[in-house]
Amino acid sequence: MLVMGIESSCDECAISIVEDGRRILSNEIASQIDIHRPYDGVVPEIASRMHTEWILSVAEKALESAGVSLEQIDGIAVTNRPGLVGSLLIGLNFAKGLALARGIPFVGVDHIRAHLYAPHLEYEIEYPYLGLLVSGGHTVISKVEDFDTIQVMGATIDDACGEAFDKVAKHYKLGYPGGVAIDTLAGSEGADPRAFSFPDPSLHKGKHRYDVSYSGLKTAVINQLDQFWDGTSEKSPENIAASFQRAAIDMLVRRVARAVKDTGLHRIVAGGGVAANSLLRSRLKEMDGVEAIFPSMGLCTDNGAMIAGIGYHYLKRGEHSDFSLNAYPRVKRFRKTYP
Repeated sequence: MLVMGIESSCDECAISIVEDGRRILSNEIASQIDIHRPYDGVVPEIASRMHTEWILSVAEKALESAGVSLEQIDGIAVTNRPGLVGSLLIGLNFAKGLALARGIPFVGVDHIRAHLYAPHLEYEIEYPYLGLLVSGGHTVISKVEDFDTIQVMGATIDDACGEAFDKVAKHYKLGYPGGVAIDTLAGSEGADPRAFSFPDPSLHKGKHRYDVSYSGLKTAVINQLDQFWDGTSEKSPENIAASFQRAAIDMLVRRVARAVKDTGLHRIVAGGGVAANSLLRSRLKEMDGVEAIFPSMGLCTDNGAMIAGIGYHYLKRGEHSDFSLNAYPRVKRFRKTYP
């Protein structure tokens, strides 16, 4: 089955052709990074306008790269939640138009679930496992039992991990996108991850056992820097970046280690933009007795392949959406069974 995956939840206009949920025939991404760089963040109105201008050409390029025609596409999967509503609507309405014109089924996809599916495009992964979704808008630790069966164990109670990276980078003018800029500075020669000892909120009891909070860390880095300085190291961008990154990643790793111990699951599958972070990758891969699986860099950020991949499984079992399907900015509630 050939599935076209359409992703337009934020600032990436991405379309992919995937065969049978695994084989990527094309994966085209039109990035808006340079357009939003002057603002140090995504401007929703600009993002949706660029999707409108680009989506047809991106679809044509995806078909051309895959070496297939539109007539050969068996189904369409499209992100309809969560994200920027204006951007989502461009991709969703484009998918509806194609589906109507061709008389083929389409299905709306939650791109949070799709991020956790992304590594399945490259690896044979057995269920169940611990899923770690870390992106600019979401931070979720979960038990994944199947492609669409996710039990949330913990999540952010305020800012997402990637959001904290972006805001710290913006405040100190470290570069855009913030996650990449901080990771690069933190890895530069002489960067001291111990120059500042930033706090980790104590959320280790009761229902917050696996939750994280990045609002306090972000505030500490931006507004209370001197309180956590060792008093001797230079207050350089490199040291700030390295110390912040260490604190942000340590917070995640501690919760994941707790989940591994409590569930007995020793396979961790990560997805989302922050899954590209070099420190997160190394820390999880160094955990004793744990198998950590990450998607390749190109599949960490928003892409159409993960949408087509997971969409194939819905379409295969006969599930599809009707033309009343709408776009939603918020993540759909998953079953939360822990603690």
